[in-house]
Amino acid sequence: MIITLTDPTTKNTASIDSLGAQLISMKDQNGKEYIWQRDPGFWSGCSPLLFPAVGGCRGGRTRFEGVWYDMEKHGFCKKSEFSVADRTDSSAAFRLASDDRTRRSYPYEFLLSLTYRFKGGVLLMDYSVENKDSRTMYYCLGAHPGFNCPLYEGESFEDYQLEFEKEEDTCAMVYDLKAQQFDAESRGVRLDHTRILPLAYPLFDRDAVYFDQIASRRVSIVHRETRRGVEVSYPGFETVAFWTPTGKQAPFLCVEPWNGSAIRSDEDDEFSHRHHVQVLAAKERRDYHLEIRILG
Repeated sequence: MIITLTDPTTKNTASIDSLGAQLISMKDQNGKEYIWQRDPGFWSGCSPLLFPAVGGCRGGRTRFEGVWYDMEKHGFCKKSEFSVADRTDSSAAFRLASDDRTRRSYPYEFLLSLTYRFKGGVLLMDYSVENKDSRTMYYCLGAHPGFNCPLYEGESFEDYQLEFEKEEDTCAMVYDLKAQQFDAESRGVRLDHTRILPLAYPLFDRDAVYFDQIASRRVSIVHRETRRGVEVSYPGFETVAFWTPTGKQAPFLCVEPWNGSAIRSDEDDEFSHRHHVQVLAAKERRDYHLEIRILG
């Protein structure tokens, strides 16, 4: 089911597919599309919800409390049909509860919700994770929205840059393509006391650019001259990554706020040992927040 929301102030629209609770469109009042439109020649996704894993596990398997489970990359949400609740013209809530299918790869009882709502032209995304189990639950959570870049004909990917909320002095952790894991001992792309990272395809020759230590909780993809683009605020997430497929010169860029990541070289296979893993006591709930704003 496709649900389309309209902001009453700006007339911006957003469309969400109940399959995966995935944002598949975000347009301004002039009908300009900002979300990547799932061309399988580059990437068939556009904004998957990452839960209970972010990225891949070693060999596609992980352990929960010593028991092995198969876990696909980014978890099972992208293939899950969410129920729709509390729908209005400008908001809708999408919910997924544990069932026999989820228990085959994830042993916990849970309720996952993602509510989309417009406020003053800004698309607000409220995540809620509730532990329905009688034991402590471990999970990772992430967002993966892909944005058209460039936005307009005649522009190039290199005309755009990332602008961070704060001046940063940090380096991205390098992804080891052969081992299929982040190398905790290797650092690549550096932000050297700057808020600006000019975009260029070679930045992504080693897959995602992942900043596991970052002060900013807001970043924009913006054209250097026109100032058009999008801003993503992620106060509920501890790290952020950026991705476009290696070697394809694809016309989009993903902004990926994460709590967790693909397996790292300094981690074993016990899921609860992962960096930035989320820990939720029995019967408790935790909320997370993300915002997308159209610029220019």
